[in-house]
Amino acid sequence: MAQELTRKLEPGDVIGLDGDLGAGKTVFVKGLARGLGIAANIKSPTFNLVRSYEGRLPLFHFDIYRIDDTAELLEIGFSEYFEKGGAVVVEWAEKAEELMPDNTFWISIRRTGDDTRRIVGRRER
Repeated sequence: MAQELTRKLEPGDVIGLDGDLGAGKTVFVKGLARGLGIAANIKSPTFNLVRSYEGRLPLFHFDIYRIDDTAELLEIGFSEYFEKGGAVVVEWAEKAEELMPDNTFWISIRRTGDDTRRIVGRRER
């Protein structure tokens, strides 16, 4: 599904992911990366906050699980990434909902079984 989504991704697109621990957010980002032609090993940037990858579009992958305050994101220029001409994906995006741009495409991933997920996408939060 994530690879399919990349056919429609354009510079400046923002995807906000939410779901419980282990729901598959990082796996979803790996699919996006594959669809963008990124061969790098995609890891969750839990301790770095952001990792950048080059592909058909640059991919900026945030994991903000560990942030305590959105001020931490402002300090690293979070909103500037939305203007860098790539696709931005934010895991745990609900923690920074007020900083997410209006054009964010929200994707919720929920476990429905050991090997099954329910994935719902929407434009409005």
